[in-house]
Amino acid sequence: MRVTLSLVLALITFNLSLQASDSLISTQIIAFKKTSPGESLILKRYGPSSQAGGTALPCAVFFFGGGWNGGQIEHFAPQAEYLAQRGMVAICAQYRTLNSHSVPPNVCLVDAKSAIRYVKANAQSLGIDPKRLAVGGGSAGGHLAAATTFCEGFNDTRDDKKISTQANALLLFNPVIDNSVNGYGHDRVREFWEGFSPLHNISSPPPTLFLLGDNDDLVPVGTGIAFEKAIEDAGGRCDLHIYTDGAHGFFNPGRASANGKEYYEDCIKKMDHFLVSLGFLKPQR
Repeated sequence: MRVTLSLVLALITFNLSLQASDSLISTQIIAFKKTSPGESLILKRYGPSSQAGGTALPCAVFFFGGGWNGGQIEHFAPQAEYLAQRGMVAICAQYRTLNSHSVPPNVCLVDAKSAIRYVKANAQSLGIDPKRLAVGGGSAGGHLAAATTFCEGFNDTRDDKKISTQANALLLFNPVIDNSVNGYGHDRVREFWEGFSPLHNISSPPPTLFLLGDNDDLVPVGTGIAFEKAIEDAGGRCDLHIYTDGAHGFFNPGRASANGKEYYEDCIKKMDHFLVSLGFLKPQR
């Protein structure tokens, strides 16, 4: 999805509000990065309306999946809306892909890091606490979520590199985290895979939620177990949950499978419990 500056300015003025719990939930479109004259990438912010001097809220940033080839910013809208109703700020981030901008996977990561830096640099106006930032995504978006924390380099020269892109928690939905010759997408990233593969760059890991189906044809269960071990060997926490018969994308609402709705709801529940355990959310009554 290409966005012109004129369209962004129009979208920024658009606010969709609804009543949820005791908070006013709003949706806001924000341009965060100019990619060419007249074109920008956007963030879609869900959550209580930010007000100067208000309480800084925990935040989750989500990256859509699509094999670095395509995908839509709205991919994680259901999860974002859920967290907004629970009192967090949630942000869905756009990045360039092969189909939208003819870019390779490393540029996807460059854009993802720009998004995290923008969110941290503008924490006050976004109404968030940058020290309570969860980053998540599915499939290739899960790769970007993990890689923004673990993988050095892949920075936009215009970014302030003094702003860390490390998350305080990771929310990974069948993520692509092994890009070695035995992993996913190696042929497309062979020139830089060693720095690009989260599994091979784990250091100072934040608490991590890893949701995976045992019938995933892109991310084997063994990869999830190896990632869990690497996180724990590095002194971190990894909550790995394996779903029986879950295929790639099993966590999406409306997934065309016998357990589609059940698995979506359970993944939401697992995400909620994980964030409660970290103090990002209050326990539900």
